[in-house]
Amino acid sequence: MSTFVFSADAIRAIDEDLERLDLLELTMETAGARVACHVHERFASERRAHPSGLILAGSGANGGDAFVAARHLLAFGWHVEVLALDTRHPLALRMSTRLESFASVQALTPESLRGALPSANVVLDGLLGTGFTPPLRAPLDDIVRTLNASGRTIVSIDVPSGLRSDTVEHDLYVKADLTLALVGPKPALLFHDLGEVDVLELGVPNELLERHAVARNIDMNAVRSLLPVRSKGAHKGTAGRVWILGGSPGYVGAPALSALGALRAGSGLVTLYARTSIEQHALEAMPHRLERWEDLPNDSRPDALAVGMGLREDGPVVARMVLAWRVKTVLDADALQPELAGLGHDEVVWTPHPGEAARLLSGNVEDVARDPFGSVRALRKRFGGTVVLKGAPTLVATREGVYACPFGNPGMATGGMGDVLSGVIASLLGQGLSGADAAVLGVALHALAGDAAAKRYGYGLVASDVAEEVAATWHNLTRAF
Repeated sequence: MSTFVFSADAIRAIDEDLERLDLLELTMETAGARVACHVHERFASERRAHPSGLILAGSGANGGDAFVAARHLLAFGWHVEVLALDTRHPLALRMSTRLESFASVQALTPESLRGALPSANVVLDGLLGTGFTPPLRAPLDDIVRTLNASGRTIVSIDVPSGLRSDTVEHDLYVKADLTLALVGPKPALLFHDLGEVDVLELGVPNELLERHAVARNIDMNAVRSLLPVRSKGAHKGTAGRVWILGGSPGYVGAPALSALGALRAGSGLVTLYARTSIEQHALEAMPHRLERWEDLPNDSRPDALAVGMGLREDGPVVARMVLAWRVKTVLDADALQPELAGLGHDEVVWTPHPGEAARLLSGNVEDVARDPFGSVRALRKRFGGTVVLKGAPTLVATREGVYACPFGNPGMATGGMGDVLSGVIASLLGQGLSGADAAVLGVALHALAGDAAAKRYGYGLVASDVAEEVAATWHNLTRAF
């Protein structure tokens, strides 16, 4: 997976920079060549001496990539048929002209598509790219429906045609078996269940990629570099003192899971405070029942706090109180309230799921789900600190930018996972990491532990399974150095 994630505007800006540098034509040539090479390596076989490819080219730059790919597939020995819409992009027009020295280009219509599909082993979709704005109009809507009903193997260039690249909204789009994302994934590719996605690097200068990316994917090297190293002389008082403030009658499991997550992430001392009895908890966690939240110890403060899990109506009051302490804090669940806007500081980590994010933004869940990147940036702007927007994938908004977590699995879609995550992040804060680093590492460590648990348990994964895998996951990451 590429380090970077790119929006449609980012790709447009990169193209403009490449054009100024006189590199745009070379980049299109590289894109088409790498698409063809990937398709050939993936789908050609000894049993099929001359595979057949149907190339569909749109009117824009995506069509230019398709024309180049067709030319290179011919060089690989493929039988190639090319159907194209009227070409409007000047570079794509040049690529079409070059292709016509080797193969004819026919007009793409629903009828010509239906006639060409039976003989094709692979269909290469180069109809629409990141510049597309829904909805699909005739004849493209009929073309896409025909493609989806064809039963043929479909490979899309950059994004499946008809899919809006920047958001998680869609109507009719090509159901590709494989999408070859150019330069890096687009936001929609991270959040849609689109089949397989491979990223093709195109040799674009790294300076341009860093300048225009809307997010970075968390990579394993970054995860390993953030792991705290405990000194030989460490003891429980120096390994991180974490308080868990949560729980209420009927809601005692959430803070207990947070405590387990903090312990498994390496905290030296974990103390549970609640206004109810918490009978079931890790033996190593120290529970204290309070009559009032004002009865919390005043003579010392912890290294970090996790606040909100199971607090119910006490959430806003407790959150406001601890934010005034200026201690490293994770706010979750009932502590995530809109009236706290402006009270955050650099060492606060807010951890909403989409429903909680909608509450914080005074919007609705559909808006958050439609544009998670925009939502997590809006949350950070409004509340400060670092924001973890939980989902698939989870996003982390920091002062330096947005990070996307490529780890984790659908088995983690069960109650209590976020509670464990809050404990893990609080543990890392208590061990000396900044809010941003603790959030990025905590999200990745939690997701990787989820992947390890899924290998062990498969279906029926529960949050405590993930918590129990955190320590082993940490150990495996350090062994990889």
